[in-house]
Amino acid sequence: MPSNVVLMHCAAKFMEVSKVLEQTEKCMEEVRYWSWPEILLSLKQCQEVETSPEAESLAAKLMDALVEKLCLTVEMSPSSAASACSPDSSLFRFSCDSKSTESFKNSSVRLMWWFDEVLVLSPGLVEMFLKLLVSRKFDNLIISRFLFYYQKVKFCSASSHEKRKILETIIATLCVLDQSCIPCKGLFGFLRLALGLNISKSSMNKLELMIGNNLDQATLDNLLVPSPSKSSHLYYVNLVIRFTKAFLDGAKGGLQLKKVSSLIDQYIAEVAPDPCLKPSKFLSLLTLVPDSARDSHEEIYRAIDMYLEAHTGLTNGEKLSVIRTLSYEKLSGESRTKISRNPKFQVIETPDEQQQQQQKQLILQMDKVEISGENEKLKDHIEGIQWRVMELERACLKMQNQMEVIKRRSKNSSKGNSRSLPKLCS
Repeated sequence: MPSNVVLMHCAAKFMEVSKVLEQTEKCMEEVRYWSWPEILLSLKQCQEVETSPEAESLAAKLMDALVEKLCLTVEMSPSSAASACSPDSSLFRFSCDSKSTESFKNSSVRLMWWFDEVLVLSPGLVEMFLKLLVSRKFDNLIISRFLFYYQKVKFCSASSHEKRKILETIIATLCVLDQSCIPCKGLFGFLRLALGLNISKSSMNKLELMIGNNLDQATLDNLLVPSPSKSSHLYYVNLVIRFTKAFLDGAKGGLQLKKVSSLIDQYIAEVAPDPCLKPSKFLSLLTLVPDSARDSHEEIYRAIDMYLEAHTGLTNGEKLSVIRTLSYEKLSGESRTKISRNPKFQVIETPDEQQQQQQKQLILQMDKVEISGENEKLKDHIEGIQWRVMELERACLKMQNQMEVIKRRSKNSSKGNSRSLPKLCS
């Protein structure tokens, strides 16, 4: 009965054969006791009659039973899990192609025996399957591995539309998993696919956010993404800026921030020779990471030197904006000497620029005047307090002297009285 229950149910519903409908409904009530192959076969039948209004509700019941059975099977001993369904050769090859140890391969195969089994389902049913796995708190690492395997296998024969749907499903699932279970290299692989498939904006935003949160694990090669065809830039600079902002929004610091800072400095040095990179964009890269994250500006100095070499048509103002990002305190003595002798770093200010500098200096001087004025007020206030303390000390000393006089008089008075009193005892 389970082998054709879906087809019979849909046919009975369409033809309004109530007796058969009752039988199929009764059979579906026992779906939890079906075997894994029986449930999978019925799900494949749901795909064949997906236009039927009953197919979706039947698929939901079947999928719930499939996920429940999978969760129970994985929780069993490794030997039981392996014998529940033998792994197909393609999955075995996929697992054994890695450079993992033999024990890791064996344990992985035991946990991933179901990968090829689920691949027969449509993208819509796979999406339903993944949502149920996540809701059941299934091992996030296994889900992550399945997603990478799913993309690798299905992309071989899928159309562009199907690839887009598959990739969007993968991204939607990855973003709700524990991020430590997702390899950063794999995310960049999905990024390159996403850029070619023109996936939805929301899916791209999710992918960029995941990459940004894991940016400290990225390499320079990961960031060197070619610019879109419509752009004149050699590399996709805006994308890297968005990654970095996503990382900084995560408020990560310490070693992670240092790693990202070093990575961005390497990236700046790589893109600096691009003749189409505008000064404003280059400046955005230079100021992207907080300066406190940089222990040295040696890499920045070399990047600026290459940029000025490749962009000889910059105005003095543009040159100044770029050069002023350098912190001379974070340069070696050798680099400072080179800068002083480097004609590219010698900028002649125009009258307008000089006027702007004078205005800035005037503002600084006014600030100093205001500060000095505040200091004078504070000084007067302190002197007033000191004067009042001295007055109190004098008043206190005067009171002490008066008390001494009163004590002496009191003693003299008591002595005189004692001499005048008669002796009661002889």
